[in-house]
Amino acid sequence: MANRILIAAAGTLLLLANASAFAWSGGHFNAYTPRGEFSGGHAMSCGGGSCSHAGGAVGPWGGVATNTGTVTRNAPGQFSNSGTAVGPNGRSVQHDGSTSCANGSCNHTGDMTGSNGHSATTNGSVTRNGVGQYSSSGTVIGGNGNTYNHAASTNCAGNTCNRSGTVSNSYGGTVTHGGSATRVAPGVVTTSGGSTVYHGASVSTGTTVVVGAAPVYVPPPPVAVVAPIPVVVPPPPAPVAVMTPAPAVVPPPLPPVVMPVPAPVVVTPPPVHVAPPLPTVVVAAPRPVYVAPVHVAVLVPGHWVGRVWVPAHYA
Repeated sequence: MANRILIAAAGTLLLLANASAFAWSGGHFNAYTPRGEFSGGHAMSCGGGSCSHAGGAVGPWGGVATNTGTVTRNAPGQFSNSGTAVGPNGRSVQHDGSTSCANGSCNHTGDMTGSNGHSATTNGSVTRNGVGQYSSSGTVIGGNGNTYNHAASTNCAGNTCNRSGTVSNSYGGTVTHGGSATRVAPGVVTTSGGSTVYHGASVSTGTTVVVGAAPVYVPPPPVAVVAPIPVVVPPPPAPVAVMTPAPAVVPPPLPPVVMPVPAPVVVTPPPVHVAPPLPTVVVAAPRPVYVAPVHVAVLVPGHWVGRVWVPAHYA
């Protein structure tokens, strides 16, 4: 599946490339994690000061996610980007932004719009503090006004990079995260979370293809494209699980209770005594008794109504 994604992405990008001056690169990966195996591929084509990319990944349950887009160098240290990401459920996100780099720091602003019409804005920066030393910070504002702030630092030495950071929201909640990644062999990286990633790539400048090398970006002549400092993006905040109360089951009403009519009582006189005939006894049937259905009280769990919390109550 990863090879099919890589071939399809490369074919799409090569059709868009400038035939007279272009460079392209492609790669594939397999990641073995505690949650299962993930695999995918990607391809990139550059020409005329812009690079277009396409890629995809397949999860352990067969779900496929893709991402396509373009990055353009507008001036020294000035870049713009746009693209589309599609998740395994078919929902898509349109994203665009701009990045400005100077004096060892890059600042980025952008926005995202989902297929449901909801949008979010982002801004952040990455600074190189020293050799292998980076710090980052930023803010994400959702369409509902909720704000998430993130800050992190990355320290690299030898073949290992260590990272730690925090994410906080506008309600005062805070999440901390950290981990490390180590290059154990060419194209092989292990993480402190128990994952192992194998990566392979191929690069072409129009005549020569190298297989198994690390991804190389070859800028088109005569414009020299300077890639910005890698931007380390913290993981998005954990989704908030909304518990939907189970539907209340109301038993059907009880059927009406009808009392049976007693049989008439006839008293036979003794055979030795002749008495005047007794009057006929007429017993009137009692009126039907209707028993109203019993109302069963149902416990409704606590839930949100808009931004108002309603405690648990009986209904």
